Amino acid sequence: MAIWPNAGSHAVAKVLYNGAMWTSAKAPSLAEMEALAHDVMARLPKTFRDLCEGVIVRVEDFPTEEILDEMDAESEFDLLGLFQGIGLPQQSHSDNARLPNLIWLYRRPILDYWAEHDEALGRIVRHVLIHEIGHHFGLSDDDMAAIEASVD
Repeated sequence: MAIWPNAGSHAVAKVLYNGAMWTSAKAPSLAEMEALAHDVMARLPKTFRDLCEGVIVRVEDFPTEEILDEMDAESEFDLLGLFQGIGLPQQSHSDNARLPNLIWLYRRPILDYWAEHDEALGRIVRHVLIHEIGHHFGLSDDDMAAIEASVD
């Protein structure tokens, strides 16, 4: 099905409405969102990725009630992601066995944000992932913005 550039918005809307795109389109599943996050991670600068060795990325629909309480969130949609663990600046070689560092991405709040903004889903996931990795490194917001800009 082709859409011609000069067809006008009515023709475009008719094609989109009548096309199979809208009858089969679905929000990504937890597994698909996690695959997207891993794809985004693979596209980050190598030096950045190398420092993330051992960080586990997981996707859940929503944060737990415990996390929402800890973060003083007003709604389950307030939190798009979370870093849990000991950031690089706080780690020491004398640390005993500890749980792995985790980055949580919350699918439903991310999808809600996506629906409300004019941004590609992959860009939103990248932004949240870089932000949470930034917590792992102890980076400033400016540092995180520079990393994100280097991926564009």
